[in-house]
Amino acid sequence: MLRQFLASLLFASFAGTALHAQATATAERTARIQVGAGVTMALPDYEPKSIFGYSIYGDFDFTRHIGIEGNIHMATVITPTDIGESSYLLGPRYVFTKGKFRPYAKALLGIGVFTFQPVYVTSKSSSSSHKIYAFGGGVDYTAKHHLNVRVIDMEYQGWPSFGSNGLTPFVITAGAAYNF
Repeated sequence: MLRQFLASLLFASFAGTALHAQATATAERTARIQVGAGVTMALPDYEPKSIFGYSIYGDFDFTRHIGIEGNIHMATVITPTDIGESSYLLGPRYVFTKGKFRPYAKALLGIGVFTFQPVYVTSKSSSSSHKIYAFGGGVDYTAKHHLNVRVIDMEYQGWPSFGSNGLTPFVITAGAAYNF
């Protein structure tokens, strides 16, 4: 009888501890990685017509708010004025979380490639590379556990070494990403 009482007392004390452990929040995921692609429109600041293409991007968030972003913009698919702009950028980003929405701001550095396609068939295309910077931001939406929709991403790019006045294209992207 004493043995049963002590066993019951021991069981009750461990059960209370186990129930308390279940009520404690589990560890929160600190790192977040996503890789995605999207369609891109660029206002080139060289000719008045927009140019279109695609983008590939990746984000690695170290914490809930701080991370890095890398992206490649290839605005070379639909080029009504025979110019193309490609950019390869990397830099820090700050993420705000509002439910399923994840607005963010970013500052990036990288390389920009300006391509001028020939008007005549006998001419060759030419391209030039430039150091560039970009400031921007956007909004990601968590559609499913592993699917994020990039509702909008906007970048104001600066190409200070392009020509005598530089170049300042504005790039807009929308797409989707796989969240690891």
